[in-house]
Amino acid sequence: MLALTRKKNEAIVINNNIEITVLEVKGEQVKIGIAAPKEVPVYRKEVYLQIQEANKEAMEIEGLEALANLFK
Repeated sequence: MLALTRKKNEAIVINNNIEITVLEVKGEQVKIGIAAPKEVPVYRKEVYLQIQEANKEAMEIEGLEALANLFK
């Protein structure tokens, strides 16, 4: 993991097309802005993990249904 120190209104650039800017710092909270192309999905990590888990469950259900269809 790369750790960087940034102040308010300072930014980092990732892969020439994603810019992350520190917008505000209040106590332990940091507000960031992300500028990325529309085709690049951006999620909070907890939401991303929920999506991954839902996808995993859907694949398991589809796999079971396909297996059940083999025996019909």
